[in-house]
Amino acid sequence: MAVPTAALTEDNEDDIGELADIIGFHIRLAHVAVYRHFTETFADLDLTQKQVSVLWLVDDHPAISQIDVGRRLQMDRATTMTIVNRLQDRDYLRRERSESDGRKQALHLTDEGRAALARAKTAIAEHEAWLKSRFSAEEAEKLVEMLARIHE
Repeated sequence: MAVPTAALTEDNEDDIGELADIIGFHIRLAHVAVYRHFTETFADLDLTQKQVSVLWLVDDHPAISQIDVGRRLQMDRATTMTIVNRLQDRDYLRRERSESDGRKQALHLTDEGRAALARAKTAIAEHEAWLKSRFSAEEAEKLVEMLARIHE
């Protein structure tokens, strides 16, 4: 049934109808807002969220295998390899044969990678402050807990 033209006024232009009750819709809108702010915050760094996550994980776990990086960040092998290749091409990461398992490649940050990660962490702190400013400390903690229920 068509909506009468008279009903389409400025008073209800923000009305999204039954979509307002759809959790997934709100998660998508939140993701878009968070991603937009992240992209703006990271514009000068020329790094993606996944690239920063890989750098951070390798920094936290020197000599981690490429396979473990992908598993921990829930990325497929092709995506993980592409990201590691790009970071290696930029001299942010280096691969070495794993001392514990010669079939695996151990990842290590280079000095350039540590510097890039330090700049990224500064940008992330700014981004996180923007995001957390919308919640109390308790709400932020609860939000992380609730979101983890979805992705775990």
